Amino acid sequence: MSLSIRVLGMGTLVGLHKPTITYQRGWGCTHDSPLLVFVIEGGDAPIIVDTGPPDAKRVSRYHRYQMEQSPDEEPSRVLSAAGIDPSEVRLVVNTHLHWDHCSNNAMFPNARFVVQRRELQYAVDPVQWHNPAFERLPGIEAPWMKVWQRLETVDGDVELAPGVSVVALPGHTPGSQGVLVDTGNSRYLIAGDCVDTYENWNGDEAASHIPSGLFTNLIEYSASFDKIESLGCEVIPSHDLAVLERGEFT
Repeated sequence: MSLSIRVLGMGTLVGLHKPTITYQRGWGCTHDSPLLVFVIEGGDAPIIVDTGPPDAKRVSRYHRYQMEQSPDEEPSRVLSAAGIDPSEVRLVVNTHLHWDHCSNNAMFPNARFVVQRRELQYAVDPVQWHNPAFERLPGIEAPWMKVWQRLETVDGDVELAPGVSVVALPGHTPGSQGVLVDTGNSRYLIAGDCVDTYENWNGDEAASHIPSGLFTNLIEYSASFDKIESLGCEVIPSHDLAVLERGEFT
């Protein structure tokens, strides 16, 4: 069996302050952050990793970000153009439960949704500063709540299918996880927001790796970077235009 990973783009957050992506770096600079969904193909059915953002109006109202999303980047059109029937998807992995990674969970009516137990526990009652990221806000329902009955929690590293495993990577959130994929030719880690961009992973003259500017625990974050180094894999960031431009990992 030979697996592959396809990258789908569902819009871009425009003009983010750079230190929100690279911790304590890039003051005065901005970053345009593509919103990516990954499809693991070659097994019995496609596996979706993260499901992308809501519409731009919701993003503006509740998160105060500027999101650009062309008609062709609307989630249902993206999936259709990629030849993916949402009803045929049986497994979705949410790397974490921030709104930009799980807002389209309900599009997959027959899927189970795998999250770390720590992530779900935290998303229910985060510290107040993290409420917007998990959409624990008055007047709206967090998107992961729409599939509450089909959420499945795991603790730590777990094989989900031949060649596909989740890997616990806490730090950005308490239950952040990546997805390790052995395609038969290479090993790739879909890293979630443990690694936003290649700059985060490659580091700079002062640090071998750079955390996201948004995190819950820097000590756990450091240990997660060490863990990734031990996996012998190529890292795929979650918000880097170069990943979208490459389009496929085989």
